[in-house]
Amino acid sequence: MKKEALVFLPGTLCDERLWEHQLEHLTDVSDPSVSMLTGADTIEGMAESVLKHAPERFALAGLSLGGIVAMEVIRQAPERVTRLALLNSNPHGPKPEQLESWKSLMSKVESGQFQSIVEEKLLPNLIHPGRQEDDQLVSTIKDMAERVGPEGYVQQLMAVSTRSDLREGLRQINVPTLLLVGREDQVCPLSLHEEMQATISESRLVIVDDCGHLSSLERPEEVTAALRNWLIE
Repeated sequence: MKKEALVFLPGTLCDERLWEHQLEHLTDVSDPSVSMLTGADTIEGMAESVLKHAPERFALAGLSLGGIVAMEVIRQAPERVTRLALLNSNPHGPKPEQLESWKSLMSKVESGQFQSIVEEKLLPNLIHPGRQEDDQLVSTIKDMAERVGPEGYVQQLMAVSTRSDLREGLRQINVPTLLLVGREDQVCPLSLHEEMQATISESRLVIVDDCGHLSSLERPEEVTAALRNWLIE
């Protein structure tokens, strides 16, 4: 029996290591791959790139920025997506205070402060307070950020800065949809996922306890189990 193609989309400053556990442990129920979100500076452009390189029909899972791009992918080509997983995601358009913050971050990156932004601004918000001293987790996040690099980060900030509000499009989604969030996610909180659950007809919400924003890295076993259930349901 042919396995379902599964495309993973990483978050900001992340690469395939964000999905390492899932890539290893879901091969019996899917044919997984990762589509990097670099090389375009709009959400629409990122979605077009995903569609260009993806199989004709595929399951789609995105975390954070990856979730935003996943919502745009299914908006552009609903007939190609068989099921959808939105992890730690946000369907809203940018708020004025976010735009100010991202503009400031772009200026700092351009003045050579990329490393300090990752360590001082991003890390404290990305993972659960109890994991801040987890050297392996912190090292993986820093390594991923380094690989994406300052130029890729600025492109990603530009993309989220100019993104559309995707909430209305959620009503059109009619494939099995998993919504997953860390209970302590400060970036894309639980309330956003409850709102999406109320909008997407075929959706199921999974809340991961003691978990921040990067759920697939922080709580890999729980996230893999939720994705497995979603793939075989």
